Amino acid sequence: MTTPAAAREAASPSIRSGGPLRGIALKVASVCCFVVMATMLKATQTIPAGQMVFFRSFFALLPVLAWLAWTGHLAYAFTTRRPLGHVVRGLVGVASMGLGFFALTRLPLPEATAIGYASPLIIVILSALLLREKVYIFRWTTVLVGLVGVLIILFPRLTVFSGGAQPVDGTTIGALAALAAAFLSAFAMLQVRTLVQTERTEAIVTYFFISASVLSLFSLPFGWVWPTPQQAALLVGAGFFGGIGQLLLTSCYRYADMSVIAPFEYVSLLLTIIIGFIIFADIPTVPMLIGSTIIVAAGIAVILRERWLGLERTRAKEASTP
Repeated sequence: MTTPAAAREAASPSIRSGGPLRGIALKVASVCCFVVMATMLKATQTIPAGQMVFFRSFFALLPVLAWLAWTGHLAYAFTTRRPLGHVVRGLVGVASMGLGFFALTRLPLPEATAIGYASPLIIVILSALLLREKVYIFRWTTVLVGLVGVLIILFPRLTVFSGGAQPVDGTTIGALAALAAAFLSAFAMLQVRTLVQTERTEAIVTYFFISASVLSLFSLPFGWVWPTPQQAALLVGAGFFGGIGQLLLTSCYRYADMSVIAPFEYVSLLLTIIIGFIIFADIPTVPMLIGSTIIVAAGIAVILRERWLGLERTRAKEASTP
């Protein structure tokens, strides 16, 4: 799934007034699309992760290009001054996507989703270390608290440390893949931060799906399978829902500030718990529920803090204006 940080960087900076409820509705709709996408991919069962990446990316292009053509922005989708930057973003993004999809095949749906919430926390750390951004004590505290939540979720899966009879099993590998996907997703978002300085949203989205479609073909020798009609329908559907979700996600930030909309990202956890139970008979574990609650609380605390600081800066600016 796409993180709030990714959406913020890819979205248009202009906010249309009077539309916060519309922005929230679009955000929730995008979350629903991404959850449906993840559910479809998990339901394919025996499809390799690289093959999932291809279908998710290639068929996501169709609704995206159709929308751009309808809005008259299709030309912007292929205009770029930094083709190499898109390739780098594609490489990291494809690796993250592939690992995330692999984790879906090894972990319960809500657990894979919850571990993915580590990505925004990792972005804060990488921004401080690599971009030299100032990160103050409150944010560091919330990041550390959130990472404790991640460790609570991960620990039962890491049987090599918890004394399990089998040092490594499918869920252990899946948990590590989900964590690695979160790290790579954070790196990908840092790359997006540099791209938005010169590139339009249309180009960033389009070139990512194109590069992901091409790069995923390199996984062909590693075991692609001929899908059944049901699996093919699920793969194509996942691509369409992923593309539609991306469009909704980009649009929602045009109607309200990120601090208003971002908390609704966590609706995905509730949806995946419900869907996981109904479709896959996944029963949430106590560590997953506790860790997820901690991660969500830390994320919302950062969002609310940033909103409060933004309001304070606005008041100070208005007070200083003659």
